[in-house]
Amino acid sequence: MSNVFYQHNQSIPWQKVAPGIQRQLFGHNDSIMMAKVKFEKGAVGALHDHPHVQVSYVESGVFELEIDGTTQQLQAGDGFFVPPGKVHGCKCIEAGILVDVFNPTRADFLT
Repeated sequence: MSNVFYQHNQSIPWQKVAPGIQRQLFGHNDSIMMAKVKFEKGAVGALHDHPHVQVSYVESGVFELEIDGTTQQLQAGDGFFVPPGKVHGCKCIEAGILVDVFNPTRADFLT
């Protein structure tokens, strides 16, 4: 990261997460983390769960989201909330970006 207070998009490397999915890690400490996740059309964020609270904003694109067995389509400007332990995942319908915030920090993203 370029600075503890300021992060500049062009200086944060993209990490490959899965086929068609890349992630940038923005500001974080032990209690909170923000990540930008870029999806190509058709990419799948596999169903998973974690002990973190997650709130996400759809910056661009269209996504089919499944949370705790229910599915909805979300597009730019929409968002979603995932309580700890709830199974969730997505399929990218139109290429786009999700902005994810986690509490506490996803230590597994830092390894």
